Amino acid sequence: MVDTPAHLAFRLTQEGDKTIAFFRAISPSGWEQLVYNEGANWKVQHVLAHFVATEKAINILILDILAGGSGAPDNFDINSFNEKEVIAFKNLSTDDLLNQLLELRLANIKIVSGMNPGDLVKMGRHPYFGRASLLDIIKLLYRHHQIHIRDIRRVLAI
Repeated sequence: MVDTPAHLAFRLTQEGDKTIAFFRAISPSGWEQLVYNEGANWKVQHVLAHFVATEKAINILILDILAGGSGAPDNFDINSFNEKEVIAFKNLSTDDLLNQLLELRLANIKIVSGMNPGDLVKMGRHPYFGRASLLDIIKLLYRHHQIHIRDIRRVLAI
């Protein structure tokens, strides 16, 4: 299928729905399972907090690039950002995190839905990719969930 804003908005919707459903199905004990043992030792709930932080940051990034900005600063440290942001959400319940994720995803879907095809080739700096098109940045936004959910599934054996 051709990459259009409508198709990308559909994919963001589809993957967002899958993500919310996946997390809503996790048992109470599942939230405490260790997923990553490097850095701050992220448990399942930390990964959800990471999704919220990323969704918010990518929203800002997309809007900046759409407005002609350069994207993330050259000195942006993605690992420091991730650790700091996850800690900032530590006192929120899983329901609060899921509600924020849904709200932020809907905001990103609205932005992408309002784009024209020419917007997808606009370039800016992504904290992980480096210089990238909005097309690639948006695709990573939904693929990012898939990668981490795969890791959670392995830990939870589901």
